[in-house]
Amino acid sequence: MNIDSVTLEVIRNACIAIAEEMNANLIRTGYSPNIKERRDCSCAMFDATGELISQAENMPVHLGAMPFSVAAAIDRFPPETLSEGDAILLNDPFRGGAHLPDLTLVTPVFVDGDIVAYAANRAHHADIGGARAGSVAADSTEIYQEGLRIPPVKLFASGEVNDPVMEMILSNVRTPDERRGDLRAQEAANQTGKRRFTELVEKYGTETLETALDEIKDYSERRMRAEIEELPDGTYQFDDVLDDDGAGNENLPVVAEVQVDGDSVHVDFTGTAPQTDGPVNAVFAVTASATYYAVRCVTDPDIPPNHGCYRPIDIHAPEGTIVNPKLPAAVVGGNLETSQRVTDVVLGAFGGQVPERVVAACQGTMNNITFGGTDPRDGSPYAFYETQGGGFGGRTGKDGMDGVHVHMSNTMNTPIEVLETAYPLRVTRYELRQDSGGAGEFRGGLGLRRDIQVRDHRATFSLLADRHVNAPYGLAGGESGGTGAAYLTDDGEETKLPQKSTHNLEPGQTVSVRTPGAGGYGTPEDRDPEAIARDVRLGKVSAEFAREHYDFED
Repeated sequence: MNIDSVTLEVIRNACIAIAEEMNANLIRTGYSPNIKERRDCSCAMFDATGELISQAENMPVHLGAMPFSVAAAIDRFPPETLSEGDAILLNDPFRGGAHLPDLTLVTPVFVDGDIVAYAANRAHHADIGGARAGSVAADSTEIYQEGLRIPPVKLFASGEVNDPVMEMILSNVRTPDERRGDLRAQEAANQTGKRRFTELVEKYGTETLETALDEIKDYSERRMRAEIEELPDGTYQFDDVLDDDGAGNENLPVVAEVQVDGDSVHVDFTGTAPQTDGPVNAVFAVTASATYYAVRCVTDPDIPPNHGCYRPIDIHAPEGTIVNPKLPAAVVGGNLETSQRVTDVVLGAFGGQVPERVVAACQGTMNNITFGGTDPRDGSPYAFYETQGGGFGGRTGKDGMDGVHVHMSNTMNTPIEVLETAYPLRVTRYELRQDSGGAGEFRGGLGLRRDIQVRDHRATFSLLADRHVNAPYGLAGGESGGTGAAYLTDDGEETKLPQKSTHNLEPGQTVSVRTPGAGGYGTPEDRDPEAIARDVRLGKVSAEFAREHYDFED
């Protein structure tokens, strides 16, 4: 069957619109600030074979990994075992998940008794049980400590909640009402996807739609291969390190060898550190997600993201390493921290050959924090989780952005007003970090400082971060960005905190998280003097820093 180009483009954009509407509904109906304010969630549509056809452009770490979870769900529940109104829930990192707080819901779309598509979404829940409130524990050494691990199960069956499954989940979390609400929001988002996709089938017919979806994937593949062919053939290599794993192991190498051969790319992570005791092990789905993202960045990010654009990319991640661990490895930080370093090394490999297509290293961490305890205002338990923005790398023709979430994280910060209303916490300081951006012709972005005080209660606090020792690299002669740090403040006295650690806090104590800046691009002596003066005037760069790095005369 031949489909004209106009109809094909209408169907392609309709599929994207479906995913975007799903995501908007998930954000609107979510209960937790992590979903409705920070937007730590992603939605996508898959065809009847489980291949990605469209996505809402939200969290890269979710979107590249979600197809692995959909495949696991279909493997556990083949089409003949599913009925109208079913929905499959899972979070198992070793079956396509990322880490345990990320819950994926997969809903089949039926038309005339046959599955024609799957609607799916992934949302980060602020708590999924485990040893620490927020389920992002820096001191975990095996996955069993990190929370409730859910294999593919039917959370909804024939349109009704599977009460035993729901009860099992809610009995293992600290904030059951919030979890129930967020799960309901995920189901509502998938129902939106079902409804809209069914409308497409009614308009175009199953045969036309199936043909169109195949052609859309083939189109993305052709564009990706054409972009790869423009890259110089050869083998590029780059390595970087994670500062530590929180369990005493330091400078863990992450190595990428990128081979460009015609219209395909092969990425090999041989030489990367063995899986480790600390929670920085990234399951293969996360490593693949970061790799797909990096390749898209250096080719053409406007290529429609679907199964087709990933076909030319082959990945080898040796089993038993921090980029493809075995059970029972702790993995919560692999999704959060190691995914960022995978992005850094794949981009760094390309940067040696086509630097004009690559940014200098961004902050390279998500700066994860969790607070938990009993809210003194009503006696209820709470769990607060968020990541912190930092510097975005300088690149050809532009300075890096200041204080943003980068690469695998695409969330927003929790607004102060929301944070202080929802939790017994107070933000006492929130600002950009002067001089944290790496010098260069195009300056690296600045990191942030965010100070959070515990109010009228004792709380547990967990920090999971990186780039406190090894700075984000500069590119094309640019200098490294500033490293991050964290401090505990009590009566004006500061104590430096390990970047992967858990602490008990007393009332009135304050945690100060200071995020890394980003690397600069191009040699500093080529920077426009007017840009240097503007940075000094705006307070982004001190006069002393400008004199030292740019020979600036104020």
